[in-house]
Amino acid sequence: VQLQACGGGLVQAGGSLRLSCAASGRTFSSYVMGWFRQGPGKEREFVAGISWSGGSTYYADSVEGRFTISRDNAKNIVYLQMSSLKPEDTAVYYCAADRTTRVPFRPQSYDYWGQGTQVTVSS
Repeated sequence: VQLQACGGGLVQAGGSLRLSCAASGRTFSSYVMGWFRQGPGKEREFVAGISWSGGSTYYADSVEGRFTISRDNAKNIVYLQMSSLKPEDTAVYYCAADRTTRVPFRPQSYDYWGQGTQVTVSS
């Protein structure tokens, strides 16, 4: 599967952005999906994950209650709605896919990655 992420940009603190990740292929619904981010000088970290059906979602503590992950299997797209953004959310955001039964939290567990989209939150 090939992934293409978009939707990043520059936003003021407290604002919102919606990231999208479009996937190629006819087996999108067979993959769990994750969003990760990597800030300057930091390791890539888990942000959110979603199961095949979208029925189960998982979030990092730092974004719980502010970010929402969702997917549309008919359109082969996964979204990350980000609200109440903070300067510490500034990072390159990546979507990832893995053909497994449970959503992994470690980036090493994912087989496919999008190219990343920059999110910058100004104070």
